[in-house]
Amino acid sequence: MGLGFGKESFTGMKDGKGQNMDLMKEQKFGFGCMRMPVLDASDQTSFDYEKIENMFDCFLEQGFTYFDTAYTYHGYEAEKAVRKALVERYPRERFQLATKMPLRDFKDEEDLEKIFTEQLENCGVDFFDFYLLHNMGHNVYEKCCRCHVFDFVKKKKEEGKIRVVGMSFHDTPELLEEILETYGDRLDFLQLQINYIDWEQPNVQSRRCLEIARRYGKPVTVMEPCKGGTLANVPEEAEHLMKAYHPEASVASWAFRFAASQEGVFRVLSGMNTMEQVMDNTSMFQDFKPLEEGEYEVIRKVTQIINEKTAIPCTACEYCTHGCPKNIAVPQYFALYNSVMCTSGSFSSQQVYYNNTALNNHGKASDCIKCGKCEQACPQHLPIREYLEQVKDKFEGGGNLPARKK
Repeated sequence: MGLGFGKESFTGMKDGKGQNMDLMKEQKFGFGCMRMPVLDASDQTSFDYEKIENMFDCFLEQGFTYFDTAYTYHGYEAEKAVRKALVERYPRERFQLATKMPLRDFKDEEDLEKIFTEQLENCGVDFFDFYLLHNMGHNVYEKCCRCHVFDFVKKKKEEGKIRVVGMSFHDTPELLEEILETYGDRLDFLQLQINYIDWEQPNVQSRRCLEIARRYGKPVTVMEPCKGGTLANVPEEAEHLMKAYHPEASVASWAFRFAASQEGVFRVLSGMNTMEQVMDNTSMFQDFKPLEEGEYEVIRKVTQIINEKTAIPCTACEYCTHGCPKNIAVPQYFALYNSVMCTSGSFSSQQVYYNNTALNNHGKASDCIKCGKCEQACPQHLPIREYLEQVKDKFEGGGNLPARKK
């Protein structure tokens, strides 16, 4: 398996200027801007600009240029942060910028134009190199058809405001095929969640979605190759297997190489938030080597170990928190729960973190009113309300938490 499509896979995908094919051949690694460094973990808009700028600079110095952001990231402020840390500091030709139309946020066709114009202003650009329909799924597809979203992005491309049109997708293979059959001529590429844990998971089905993308000739950018960082922190037993095979390779590199080795993948994104991650990832992709059969066997064993130990397969994307009437810190609680369930001796420290999070103006797991908004927004289609019951039993079973700060 090799990284990227061959030339024949792009047949018929050029735009009027012949630029699409070239853009999708230039890069194999991108900087995901969903998890940029912040000064205060409880405030995702408190950007640590010194760290962000240093990381962006290093990424560009290593020869990479693709930055992926979105309207909703970091409390709807990520586009402005990217403008300050990147766009205002570099000439336009030095970088490629991707952002996304928030499919849950628009109400009608007029909103599409309003949001798109706002995004151009947020980012400080006249056009987007790549523009995606964000988080497509059953919960928004009917609205997208009714409001002619696919026609909207086609029009913007014709106007020169978008160079390449894509769609990020978190749903069933059946829906993906329906969309490509109906609107495939409007889409140049897809952004899919692909990692070795989700390869055969019934709630994601990475393999089947990638196969459909290949069948329709759509190049794929990979999101969540490390599944929100969880595949950089695997159980010790799994890490030992990896280190025994490649002592110098980072645990995260196995996940990135798995995603990038799949046929049809032309780019892999990483939501980096440390300079160490930038250096590790860029060095790996500068001299990329696809996985060999022996490495696939290690990954099969690692997958089995992780599946046996991971209680809640959350990627910490935080989509579930938008609009939660009780402001429940779902991803943080799930991460604490997973830590308790897959390690020994960590409960007391995780309990402290749980208490502190709940006291910091967040609802407890037991505050959930079962409205289901979180599950409608979840790209992983997790039964969040059921999982919150488990979190409640684990962290609140021993008595009530202290009163929350006013």
